[in-house]
Amino acid sequence: MNPRHLEPYINRQFLIKLRNILRLISKTTQNLIMSQTQPSSSSSDPPPFDPKQPSVPISYPIKTLQDLQSRSYFDSFHYPFNISSVPISSSRLPDRRRLLVCHDMAGGYSDDKWVQGGTNPDAYAIWHWHLIDVFVYFSHSLVTLPPPCWINTAHRHGVKVLGTFITEWDEGKATCDVLLSTKESAQMYAERLTELAVHLGFDGWLINMEVKLNPKQIPNLKEFVDHLSLTMHSSLPGSLVLWYDSVTIGGELNWQDQLNEYNKLFFDICDGIFVNYTWTESYPKLSAAVAGDRKFDVYMGIDVFGRNTYGGGQWNANVALDVIRKSEVSAAIFAPGWVYETKQPPDFETAQNSWWGLVEKSWGVLPNYTGPLPLHTNFDQVNNCKAILLFIEDSSHLSNVSYLCYFRDVVIIFQLMETMYQMLHGATFLAKAFSHSFRLLILEILFNLKEASYSGGGNITFKGSLEKQTYFETKILQGEFLLSELPIHFTYSVKSNGNSSVGLKLVFTSNGDETVSALLTSQEVNNFSSKFDKVITTRENKGFSSGWVINESEIEMNGYTLTEIHAVCYISDSSSSDCKDFTLASPSDYYALLGHLTVKSSDYKPDFPISSSWLVDGKFIKWTSGSDGSKTLSIKISWTLKDGKNYLSLKYNIYLVKSSKEAGDNPSTISESVQEEYLGVAQVNCFYVSDLEVPSDSSSLKFIIQVCSVDGTVQTLDESPYYELEVESP
Repeated sequence: MNPRHLEPYINRQFLIKLRNILRLISKTTQNLIMSQTQPSSSSSDPPPFDPKQPSVPISYPIKTLQDLQSRSYFDSFHYPFNISSVPISSSRLPDRRRLLVCHDMAGGYSDDKWVQGGTNPDAYAIWHWHLIDVFVYFSHSLVTLPPPCWINTAHRHGVKVLGTFITEWDEGKATCDVLLSTKESAQMYAERLTELAVHLGFDGWLINMEVKLNPKQIPNLKEFVDHLSLTMHSSLPGSLVLWYDSVTIGGELNWQDQLNEYNKLFFDICDGIFVNYTWTESYPKLSAAVAGDRKFDVYMGIDVFGRNTYGGGQWNANVALDVIRKSEVSAAIFAPGWVYETKQPPDFETAQNSWWGLVEKSWGVLPNYTGPLPLHTNFDQVNNCKAILLFIEDSSHLSNVSYLCYFRDVVIIFQLMETMYQMLHGATFLAKAFSHSFRLLILEILFNLKEASYSGGGNITFKGSLEKQTYFETKILQGEFLLSELPIHFTYSVKSNGNSSVGLKLVFTSNGDETVSALLTSQEVNNFSSKFDKVITTRENKGFSSGWVINESEIEMNGYTLTEIHAVCYISDSSSSDCKDFTLASPSDYYALLGHLTVKSSDYKPDFPISSSWLVDGKFIKWTSGSDGSKTLSIKISWTLKDGKNYLSLKYNIYLVKSSKEAGDNPSTISESVQEEYLGVAQVNCFYVSDLEVPSDSSSLKFIIQVCSVDGTVQTLDESPYYELEVESP
């Protein structure tokens, strides 16, 4: 038989039925093998997960309606650790076509479930947030709650985050029988979902009802979607409820692949529809016509794995994007983790940048962040930068903004906008020099997490060949920051070899569309200073990290808007200004690192609360004794301001000081030694220490909570709040 004869019969319904059969066979086989090869019980088996018991904090889904109804999640030990700490800057979606990204990878809750940071330096990451408007965290559990690392990172870039409510298979059918049994039950479960989103700090829900329903259940399904939309909007202005193109108004599980009369009823009572990904070329335009003035609320699906998706997905996902863009509707990219899961060559970072480069080339860069100062980044994968920053940040705690080099965050802030799609991560980048010679310069621009950073996080690295009388610039930030009459203060750190130098080009615009450029530089640049409207010499100071130089400067641009920041690379040479024959200049080796960037108004001060204004507590204290006299300690440390106010912090660094008493040569003399240790970082006002090894000679433990301001400054350890604990006697 010719396999092509089967193509008309191989649709999504067929594949789902086939997957059900294979799952049943696999589960039955595994149970049979386990029953024959394993004893009925084993004392070595780990105990089942009990969310009420103290353990290393994780993110996890809600799997049953009973747990949703009972609100048991809020009684979990893990709940306070899962609250996001970064509010979104804008409550409304832009009135244009949008890009939604649905993260579906290996069932979800992998490296990203470790709330206080994971140990996998190669964890999956997204760092092209400047292209994204909505992020959906997806799994096949009933209620998928986005881990806070994704929420915090997305919010820093003005991207909304949705959880997922899904019913599928026979279990999903049974769930719907309860959920949709009455109008009151539909409303109650909708209110439970709203409560979760509000308390955890994410922005709404994707509703995916992938089961066949009795037509009599449709009115209550409509009530569920409608009530969820109403309660979300009233509780959280700007929130979203999206409907997935699955069950129809007749109760059939029949994916329409477009917006039409069979699913528009649900579209009309929520904020948009995620259209199934097996559409044909005419469907985006047809859907736009049906949606009318809500065409941007139609998100046409693209499966990156390519399962019957238009264009084939994978490295051709941009084919579908081109059609969607021309139809002026929105796009929903499903499972971009394909690049990571399938180990696309040559390595993840290179393949990721190349794949998203195709997206950017097709879709364009549409988001433009507006927000208040201060702005700070240490080029960590997850940064607190309040702008569409266009390069890369890394370290794997997916949420931490200024991650110290201990973990690898999962989200990256900077992505070179101009021609970045042509540049593979770590590959050679050709750029034209803006100088009299107009020669091609070869510079490699990459995010570097291996080189020691200035203050934790990463660096932007520039290396290669650069001619002495030329300069190279590349955009690293795009945003809109309206400036007042007060000067704005810039601070950035540079580490370089030889005469390699890095400055900053600032671009300002006025209400009259006047554009002004200013160059911040530590050296004279007479050979190209005429390219800028203003040249400001920075003050140089030695950084606290070896080899780093801190550059500081102020500029007053009252009434202007700061729209762009560029890195400017050049060779500093005191004799360059005397060189008349630029054609004789020869290329020089160039190597420089940009370690951090802070922009704030000149009057901004972090104003840290004094140590005594905090109430610090230790709970769930558990000591375990070892055979050699040592101990292990587990403890939850929490802190709040005594006046009940909230302090807007970037993060909290957690340090431990161990004190021990040692006998000297004279038995009557006892000396005390102190050992300081970094434990980790907290995004919320609590931190869990698990199985901490305490030497037998330790007398006390002091846990210090170092407060980090949103401008990147940190409170000194001596002035930080702390919790002190005496070591338990044997």
